[in-house]
Amino acid sequence: MSGYVEQGEVVRNEQIGSDVWIMDIHAPKQAAEAKIGQFCNVRVADSTAPLLRRPISYAGFDARRGRITLLYRVVGKGTEIMTRLVPGDTLDCLGPLGEPFVTSNNMLLVGGGVGIAPMLCIASHLQKGEEAQVILGFRNESETFWADLFKDTPVQVHITTDDGSVGTKGFPTAIMPDLINANSFTSVMTCGPMPMMKGVAQVAKELDVPCQVSLEERMGCGTGGCLGCACDGAGGKRYKVCKDGPVFPAEEVFFL
Repeated sequence: MSGYVEQGEVVRNEQIGSDVWIMDIHAPKQAAEAKIGQFCNVRVADSTAPLLRRPISYAGFDARRGRITLLYRVVGKGTEIMTRLVPGDTLDCLGPLGEPFVTSNNMLLVGGGVGIAPMLCIASHLQKGEEAQVILGFRNESETFWADLFKDTPVQVHITTDDGSVGTKGFPTAIMPDLINANSFTSVMTCGPMPMMKGVAQVAKELDVPCQVSLEERMGCGTGGCLGCACDGAGGKRYKVCKDGPVFPAEEVFFL
């Protein structure tokens, strides 16, 4: 799917953490067709600096209001430019792009960093007969503002921190076995730092629960043309993360 190019109107652009922002954009075509796990590729400037679009996962979408929600971390010039946008400004948005998550009736969601965004999207769009719990992994208490985003969703939130300042001390994998054994989850879905996702996928395999991972890669075009986000797949395959993913069965890209 190649998506739509929309000149989205910024509705909200607020800082919610030391380097994390949330943006609502009026982009009705994308809002009507977006699926959980897909992403939007934004052009942050009309000039050639920065040249490439920035891929950002949908944190939410509202077809009735025609809005999409993006969560982004300021990591360079492109995302720093995004922080200057105010309501009424326009942003060139290409989407929805990529393959979505395939949901099940009882899901365990595991997110870390900006990888929490697609987990929030799933939690906000549960269908009839679906339920979920989420594990959010943080370094310390200063990052737990992410958990506030789930207050209006029907999911139970579990928190782990590296230093034990909030929730359970350790990584999300520390509490996965007990949660899976107690709740009979039918699938695990994860997005975040690569070491975290690999650990999550390994635990899911050991407990025989299907796992889907959303890869975060540098992208150029976002539509499969430039090959800038290619990755190795099982059986010698080569995948384009932007087009074949970003969501994959864990065993296809992690060689478990």
